[in-house]
Amino acid sequence: MTKQIELKGIQKHYGGFHALKDIDLTIPQGQFVALVGPSGCGKSTLLRSIAGLERITSGEMRIAGADVRDLPPRKRDLAMVFQSYALYPHMSVRDNLTYALRLKGVSKAERAKAADEVAGIIGLENLLDRKPRELSGGQRQRVAMGRAIIREPKAFLFDEPLSNLDAALRVRMRKEVRGLHDRIGATSVYVTHDQIEAMTMADHVVVLQAGRIEQQGPPMELYDRPANRFVAGFIGSPAMNFVDGVVGEDGRAVTLSMPGSPVVRVATQVVPGRAVTVGLRPEHLVVGPPDADGAIRTRIGAVEPTGSTTYLFTDGAPELLVTTEGTARHRSGDAIGLTIAPQRVHLFDPQSGSALAP
Repeated sequence: MTKQIELKGIQKHYGGFHALKDIDLTIPQGQFVALVGPSGCGKSTLLRSIAGLERITSGEMRIAGADVRDLPPRKRDLAMVFQSYALYPHMSVRDNLTYALRLKGVSKAERAKAADEVAGIIGLENLLDRKPRELSGGQRQRVAMGRAIIREPKAFLFDEPLSNLDAALRVRMRKEVRGLHDRIGATSVYVTHDQIEAMTMADHVVVLQAGRIEQQGPPMELYDRPANRFVAGFIGSPAMNFVDGVVGEDGRAVTLSMPGSPVVRVATQVVPGRAVTVGLRPEHLVVGPPDADGAIRTRIGAVEPTGSTTYLFTDGAPELLVTTEGTARHRSGDAIGLTIAPQRVHLFDPQSGSALAP
């Protein structure tokens, strides 16, 4: 597969602040890559560095095989879509779409043909003569994407393009953005703080923290086999529960630091007597009677029904979050037992945070 974007050993300093630390990332032609992480992790800095809006301190950067480290943004043949749309308010949709072509000296007839073709792709054929103020937020974002598509760039760079939209529209636009990517065979790099967007849209997810890549790979690989506690807590919604524990003599049972010292079984042999951090995803905890064999015996402290899903918060420390399907069948104060399959238990080193077992 052709390498479209190649980053090797990328470093970025702002004075004494080290914003990007030894970034290695290869993006094949046609792949949709999501850069995800908390605020300040470096994902937008990395995207802007690829675009040429930020000058890297050191490292190698290639686009379609060409060294672009010293090229200005206009010569990198990339198209960027911002969260603010960045449309010209006095121009029609048609003129917004074709502005870059006009600057290149493309004829009026060719611009009109290109606008019609792109409008068909983004579903705005009947709105070409409207001004941005006459469009909804979702339509404006489509125009911004269409303006990028019409240039036929080597790659599309998305900087949190859906963050200004309401929740329902964001869900719909996720599908539209991914659909556009697939139809035009694009290479896309997409920055978001929303791990749900990253998981549902991307072929390849890159998790950043403090300027470093913590882990990268297919979305479900990061969910099923997180490399460390940070990735485990960041990928997945709601977030993973973490409990201190000690591995038993057989190396396959962990006693949790909770009232009653409950024990969970694990799928992989671990050094007996070792202190560990145990990760339990809310959706993998199964609610049953408190006297169930091998159950974590606890009580419900709070219940949050959402319709399709109910969130149960256990009473006491540490608090565990459990998700169940459907409407609430339990109430605050109910005694319950929580069980989990051994292969669903994650173990991490308490000091380094590194994963010890799947």
